[in-house]
Amino acid sequence: MKRWTFFVCFLSLLVSGAWGQNWDINTVHRVNSWDGKFIRNYNKVISRTEPYVAIGVPVVMAVTAWAKHDKQLLKDAVYVGTSVAGAFVVTYGMKYLVDRQRPYERYPDRVHAYSHENSPSFPSGHTATAFALATSLSVKYPKWYVIAPSAVWACSVGVSRMNEGVHYPSDVLAGAAIGAGCAVANIYINRWLNKWLFGD
Repeated sequence: MKRWTFFVCFLSLLVSGAWGQNWDINTVHRVNSWDGKFIRNYNKVISRTEPYVAIGVPVVMAVTAWAKHDKQLLKDAVYVGTSVAGAFVVTYGMKYLVDRQRPYERYPDRVHAYSHENSPSFPSGHTATAFALATSLSVKYPKWYVIAPSAVWACSVGVSRMNEGVHYPSDVLAGAAIGAGCAVANIYINRWLNKWLFGD
């Protein structure tokens, strides 16, 4: 957990430096300029569906567990759901502490907004919850057919946020670190939670 905290703090310092600003804006400008019809539509769909997938997967797991009376699946659903929720809370807390402008607000001449957001930019909440979901699913089901699609989807979410013009790459990297870190930390938190909820 200390490594993740260090990584996020390092990214925060990087964001505030001149080199970091140049790298950030140059990269988001490049990705935002990818303008093929397929790429633009793919990124739009991935970006818009992220909240539904991140919330829907643990909910479907929980409903299925309840219907089948599957205690282990219910435990997995709690772990995945609390990982996503934890990433959401940490991310939105940091957003208002850092209070960074969106790239399309700071550089309207270089970044076109394909969507508009009301919250500050750093870190990326979509990326954090996507990586929390992907990491927690991979921890519970360490099979290639879970890990590979989850990783591709989570990375696609991060890229889509830059293509939409709403995040810098440092926002996305920090979001990925927070999401994965929350899922890893939640392994230990859920040991206590399982005792409280399930008595074992």
